[in-house]
This record gives sequence, structure tokens and C-alpha cells, in this order.
Amino acid sequence: MEEINPLKMAIAANILALVSVILGVVFSLMIVHEVSKRGVKINFFWLRLYIIKYIAQYKQLTRKETGRVGPLYYLCIGSYVAALVFVIIYLIAR
Repeated sequence: MEEINPLKMAIAANILALVSVILGVVFSLMIVHEVSKRGVKINFFWLRLYIIKYIAQYKQLTRKETGRVGPLYYLCIGSYVAALVFVIIYLIAR
């Protein structure tokens, strides 16, 4: 059996963390679009600060409309959690 190389594992974790963050940003922008379609005024100047507010509004709006939280909410939160896990793996492996 081949021994696991910590450097390769660190590089893989780093790449997966980057991909997770990119997916999180994409899902966040999709949430902003969905919230905007529902009539919420979006402040694009302060978008980086208000993104958490818009994610919470998306959760609230979709729960009110359908009785369930929309799928973008779980994808967004999950991708950021995955990025955090991969960063921790990277820090341990390097």
C-alpha cells in the first residue's frame, strides 16, 4: 500500500476549499437574484455586507411561500461549511 503524502492531501484540500467557496458565491448570487424577483430591493453597493441578510430573507420567503426552505439555501450554506472543513483539513495536513 502506498503511504498518503501530506503535501498532496494539503493541495487537494486547498483546491476543494477554493471550489467550495466559488460555489458558495455562485449560490449566494443566485439567492440574491431570487430575492430580487420577489420584490426585495437589493443594495448592490453593500452586497458583500448584506449577503447574509439576503440569505436569511430567502429562507424566510421560501418557507412562507411553500412551507419549506428553498434548495438554494442548503446548497449555499453547505458549500461554505464544506469550504471551512477543507480549510481545516488543509491546515492540519500542511
